Amino acid sequence: MRDPYQVLGVARGASDAEIKKAFRRRAKELHPDSNRDDPKAKDKFAELNAAYEIVGDETKRKQFDRGEIDAEGKPRFHGFDGTGAGMGGRGGRAGGFEFNFGQGGSPFGRGGDAGFDASDIFSSLFGEAGRRARGKAEPQKPPEQSFTLEVTLAQAASGASRRVKLPGGREVEITIPEGVSDGKVMRLRGLGQTDPFSGESGDVLMTIKVKSDPRFSVDGNDLRTRVAVPLARAVLGGPLHVPTLTGAVEMTIPPMTGTTKQFRLRGKGLKGEKGAVGDLFVAIDIEMPASDAELTALMKVRAD
Repeated sequence: MRDPYQVLGVARGASDAEIKKAFRRRAKELHPDSNRDDPKAKDKFAELNAAYEIVGDETKRKQFDRGEIDAEGKPRFHGFDGTGAGMGGRGGRAGGFEFNFGQGGSPFGRGGDAGFDASDIFSSLFGEAGRRARGKAEPQKPPEQSFTLEVTLAQAASGASRRVKLPGGREVEITIPEGVSDGKVMRLRGLGQTDPFSGESGDVLMTIKVKSDPRFSVDGNDLRTRVAVPLARAVLGGPLHVPTLTGAVEMTIPPMTGTTKQFRLRGKGLKGEKGAVGDLFVAIDIEMPASDAELTALMKVRAD
């Protein structure tokens, strides 16, 4: 490995605060999650971590500066002195300094850390992602991605198939379930970004936005609409065509139907998530003729 000072970009006389600041800055620049297009990102990040474990630890830094360990933290042997230099027991002396093989066979104590662990810094910088990059955490799924899909009121009511583009650019065919409601969040499992370390694919959260339909107003599972009726039809009664989400239907209104009258078409509303189907309520708007001399004369007689 290269000189750890060069890897961190600091001078040999840098203070502890300067070293920590440089490490944080370089860690953000080199983290694999920020350099997904660089195939060497993981190696660069590992090198930075190894450099900080040397220079960021006071004991190891002094040993490195004295030439007692190399850039990887391994001892440099300069020959044995004549006394106590044998390798018997659990320790020995090499190049004028003592080393002790504790549990695990490391000359620097437990796990070779000498009391230093950069995981606290990685945790504060990147959380689990930082520890995963160091190989100390179980593989995890990438973070969830999300997007919003607009559907028509008819599609929400009856269901539909749609081809959509996911946040990563991938196009897939999805099924919109019958009776889906506005604001519903659907999880598309395994269709998100792929983790470069574990190879696992994350999920995509799709939020449904139901577009308004000018013909209807929504009231829970019920729909409401208004239909214009000529004056003569309102007075005499007769057939009336009413729009629904699945096409127009014909109903019959009775004579002398006024604007206060409301009709219910059962089962022509929206289907709820629990299977209940709402109704369509029809209100009447009476259309007056632009000009009708006979009607005007009749109304005058009636008024008298």
